[in-house]
Amino acid sequence: MNLETIEKLQKNFPSILIDEPMSKHTNLRIGGPAKLFYAADTVEDLIDALQIARREQIPWYVFGGGSNMLVSDDGFDGLMIQIAFRDIKMRSKSVTADAGAITASLARQTVEAGLSGLEWAVGIPGTVGGAVFGNSGAWGGEIKDTLVSVDCIDLATMKQIVYPNAVCSFGYRDSRFKHEPHIILRATFGLKPAEDSTKLTTRMNEIMNERKEKQPTDNPSAGCIFKNFVFKDESEIEKLKNEVKDIPVEMLDRKSLSAGWLVSQSGMKGERIGDAQISEKHGNFIINLGNARAQDILMLTSKVKMKIRDEYNILLEDEVQLAGF
Repeated sequence: MNLETIEKLQKNFPSILIDEPMSKHTNLRIGGPAKLFYAADTVEDLIDALQIARREQIPWYVFGGGSNMLVSDDGFDGLMIQIAFRDIKMRSKSVTADAGAITASLARQTVEAGLSGLEWAVGIPGTVGGAVFGNSGAWGGEIKDTLVSVDCIDLATMKQIVYPNAVCSFGYRDSRFKHEPHIILRATFGLKPAEDSTKLTTRMNEIMNERKEKQPTDNPSAGCIFKNFVFKDESEIEKLKNEVKDIPVEMLDRKSLSAGWLVSQSGMKGERIGDAQISEKHGNFIINLGNARAQDILMLTSKVKMKIRDEYNILLEDEVQLAGF
């Protein structure tokens, strides 16, 4: 990227940063410098930045909270754009949240307003945009359960468009936004007034406590590294019963194997490469003990996948998004 291009971007966006360490913007606290870094405070700022990047043929990457993201040790040789608009608008039976709003904060605000449907999300890291992108879920809930519509930019036309839930192609940790050129701007959720607001608050607090008890919250991590393994059909279940011993009944009932459970069964909890370690507390988390590199994370991830494949004939799928590789 030449100096003239950088100066042009600085003129249009005075707050743009040069050689910004991405380790400051990811939950893993890993990542080399972004040649250019820009926090878009409005939808208009985001569109302007995208249009200039495309016109100048600058590689770009849009992200939210950096929670489920691994940036290369070499950084990103282009324009890294963070969605920084975070408004949350409450209504009597719905809420609209900007893509940059913190998912856990959204969940807390809905509970405080006496609305039920998103209380499970109080334990989800990252932003609303990322949660919609990956159809985040935990503790019996998923984004698709209450989502009404998604406002986004169609990158083919650069026009804003609204998609109702029915056309978002939601699946397990999946949506159309993972496969088509769109950028999520905001999402609207339909909620129900709680019959008992005290019980709702109690449930939220239980989830928060369970997260602290079962997940490694004392070290940086990217959340779950792998997707759970979902059975295709009954024949696959029967086959896996022979491959994997002592599968919990609840996993058979919901037709999916917990990736964390598989890692635990394989004896890999605590495994370490450099300062990257598979959590002793939860097998589906890789934590940064202090000075882990992106390469350490990738090598450890690969080692886990090979072990699970060799022992159980199961190929785990990555859940973390990569940038700069």
